Amino acid sequence: MALSFGLFSTNAYACSYPDVVAGVARAAEAAGFESLWGGEHVVLPDPQAPPSPMAPQDRILDPVIALTYCAAVTKRVRLGTGIIILPQRNPLVLAKELASLDALSNGRLIFGIGVGYLEPEFRAIGAPFEQRGAVTDEYLAAMRAIWSQTKPAYQGRFVSFADVQAHPQPVQRPHPPIVVGGRTAAAFRRAVQQGNGWYGFALDLDGTAQALAGLRAAAQQHTRPAHLGPLEISITPGRGAAVDLATAEKYAALGVHRLILMPSAKLDGAGLERYVGEIGTRLVGRV
Repeated sequence: MALSFGLFSTNAYACSYPDVVAGVARAAEAAGFESLWGGEHVVLPDPQAPPSPMAPQDRILDPVIALTYCAAVTKRVRLGTGIIILPQRNPLVLAKELASLDALSNGRLIFGIGVGYLEPEFRAIGAPFEQRGAVTDEYLAAMRAIWSQTKPAYQGRFVSFADVQAHPQPVQRPHPPIVVGGRTAAAFRRAVQQGNGWYGFALDLDGTAQALAGLRAAAQQHTRPAHLGPLEISITPGRGAAVDLATAEKYAALGVHRLILMPSAKLDGAGLERYVGEIGTRLVGRV
């Protein structure tokens, strides 16, 4: 299987402006990129403090809205949330938003999720930080139910519903592919048990090898449902990391299926379009 390439941060920095993100999305599709990805922070701590990755005034659009905008100006490229902080969302509202995106894009959504790690963000939103893992597991189950069941129902500690419908359902059946982010034992377990894929963020080759070892250990401890098939591996190297053909081949040799490249946050629209064109020439279709 050939290594595919995605583009990260199509909803932040320069790509938070409509003309820029439209141009970059079109350029990425023309260059042969397989997917566009947008991350999420609803609010950012002010002042910035570790582990916050962004300054308080840094621009970042809602990923579902940004990817829907990208869907309208493209035809083929897939659209990935990388990642949505699931325990901060209402699962049925999010399921409606994502089903709408999948419908409008004719089945191009990849649903990437994570549990989050910025306590000030959770506190501001009113979401439970300490219980975020358990909440994530329930929300995923609830979203699968509303997307796929003839008579949707779910009864849990954090979400319960019955006697409701939500249409249209996603184009992709039974639901869009679910990609689980995170490098903890719980994230590895969640990917093995519930994910179509796993997403490792800001990982070099050594970090990728360590994470894949963690996934293999989780697969020995937890049963993977047969219908999920092989676990697809996506990796984003560090921001602005130079990825040449030899490096891409090393990622592929480790078992990576998709490299989601993250250009420098300092690039403007023209610089981003040059970047995706150069990647298309140097890497896409060559690994």
